[in-house]
Amino acid sequence: MERHEVANTVSGATVGGHVVQAGSIGALHLHQPRAVPRPHQIRSPHGPFVNREPELAALTEALGRVVEGGLGVVVFTGLGGVGKTELIARFTEEHREHFPGGDLYADLKAYRHQGGVDLPELLAGFLRALGTEPPAAEAERFTAFRTATAERRCLFFLDNVEHAAEVRALLPSCGLVVVASRRRLPALRTDGAVVRRLGPLSARAGAELVRGWVGPGRGTDGELAELVELCGGLPLALNAVGSQLLDRDHLPVGRVVAELHDREGRLAMLEDEESDLGATYDLVYERLSAPGRALYHLIGVHPGPFVSAELARAVGVERAGQAIGELRGVHVLDEVLDGDREDRFRAHDVVRLHAYGRTRELAGRGELLAAVVAYYRGRASVADRAMAGSRLRLQDPSGDDLPGFASDTAALEWLYAERANFRAVVEEAARQGWHGEVWRLCESLWLLYHDRRLYQDWIATHRLGIESAQWDNQPAAVVRMRNQLARAHFDRKEYRLAAEQLALAAEQVPLVTDRRVVGVLHETDGLLCLADGRPGDAVRRFTLALAANRGDEHGEIVQSYNLAQALIADGRAQEALARLAEATAQAERTRDEDMLMKLPLVRARAHRALGQPELAAVHAGDCARRAEERGQYAKEAQAHTLLLALAEELDDAELAERSRARLRELPE
Repeated sequence: MERHEVANTVSGATVGGHVVQAGSIGALHLHQPRAVPRPHQIRSPHGPFVNREPELAALTEALGRVVEGGLGVVVFTGLGGVGKTELIARFTEEHREHFPGGDLYADLKAYRHQGGVDLPELLAGFLRALGTEPPAAEAERFTAFRTATAERRCLFFLDNVEHAAEVRALLPSCGLVVVASRRRLPALRTDGAVVRRLGPLSARAGAELVRGWVGPGRGTDGELAELVELCGGLPLALNAVGSQLLDRDHLPVGRVVAELHDREGRLAMLEDEESDLGATYDLVYERLSAPGRALYHLIGVHPGPFVSAELARAVGVERAGQAIGELRGVHVLDEVLDGDREDRFRAHDVVRLHAYGRTRELAGRGELLAAVVAYYRGRASVADRAMAGSRLRLQDPSGDDLPGFASDTAALEWLYAERANFRAVVEEAARQGWHGEVWRLCESLWLLYHDRRLYQDWIATHRLGIESAQWDNQPAAVVRMRNQLARAHFDRKEYRLAAEQLALAAEQVPLVTDRRVVGVLHETDGLLCLADGRPGDAVRRFTLALAANRGDEHGEIVQSYNLAQALIADGRAQEALARLAEATAQAERTRDEDMLMKLPLVRARAHRALGQPELAAVHAGDCARRAEERGQYAKEAQAHTLLLALAEELDDAELAERSRARLRELPE
């Protein structure tokens, strides 16, 4: 019998999935790994680029260390507008292929309040961008970040850093970290960082930059050099003036130089890091169209860092899209990348200072600020209703003339993206004494703060909310604000502080006519009782909360859910099941999808307490399925954790493996 040699090979293009060879195949399941996102958050460069070869060389040298598996840190310091962001944008554009894990951006100013930076929340954003759900416990986010970056080579751009400690807390396991700061940060050299001061452009380099825009036949070399000098060598200022020259090809360069000379006293501020580029932006402002000026006024009045076309339209800016395009064209605004969205914009800090100066004596300034606050209160109200339907609210609905949201998830994501604006607006409204606006904003922001655990914003705004509700003579609002603040302290396990807020709220109860408002105090008190190991007291508190919510179907379902958990803890699982059956029927009738997801998990715990692991597994599986459909990973993880324990009791290896596999897939 002839013998044949057999060789098995795979050739051609690289195979990205599975390769299987078999004589016969029965049931075969091939699971592709979960797609890992590759974020691209650093903006593209804006135009020509000159005179930054030493800085680019420093970045390239650091990149060499990173490619070998290490960590590189490069710090650029200098005046606002000197070109730090453009330098990093240019480097990223040219070397993006060296960072397969993606590039991420964080503006620390958006997370800075009263001198401190909310580092856990910043890390939460990085973790989500990397496809990892941030842990609820803030302290655990630092280790989760190091784990998520251990085998991913990423580029991190940390903008507006003020202290070396902020950088140290945000260092990944590997990759390249580029820092931009107006402050000197020599201490980072002890961490192996390369620290460079980015100075203004030289007259030659700046003239080369402007000549590249205007062409060879416009302006003398002397005029261009003088223009660079008058702009302090700051690329941001040169970009603004250069855009004006490009838009008006009949405008002589010498005339621009003469106009800038008339404002030399104000240009002296360019030597100060707090400069507002006075004369340069005076010239930019004076040549804006009417809609462009109106948007510039909005930038000066708006207390928060971000603007949008929707906000501009809401406060009366005509042709808002055109105005945004005009201000972007002269580099007054930059887009804020938020996933695939490009509908939010931020002005450079020096622009905001200049715009503020332009609006200090503006006729109608107070009315414009009031319109900004009214927009955010209305939009928050719309988002709150999209997320929570008919939940208890003390305020009447507002914002019906504003756009709605496609889903509760879209509403939550919008609130989260605008969080820095919301805090700034609440604080400004409090300064203005607009007390009704303050507590109403806080009431609408409850779900944002509770879902995303924005504790610093939550606590700071609600302290103002309590004071404003008191000034507004609204005892029910005082109770609501104190209770929401108590829940922040409860979530942080600051039980004493939570109890103090409840006690202060109770002082207002005799003045409150809506029994549901009193019910929220019973609910939070019940949670404190459970945390303190007093389930019997918790049962009594939740029973009072349920009675206070009679007639409010969502409130009844929520309090039945709470009561059932207390009954289980008190050894009364059969009573808990009866309560849960009623709540489930009510949730099905009212289509309360959020509670229909949560209720089965408590039913599973009740059955387990009664020694019925088979039924418990059915209900835990129902919760896991519903949570997966809604993208509620934390609740799904709770369900699969319970299923693992039940699988051990049932000796069900297949169930255990399914739950383990799913837990491995879920974001941490």
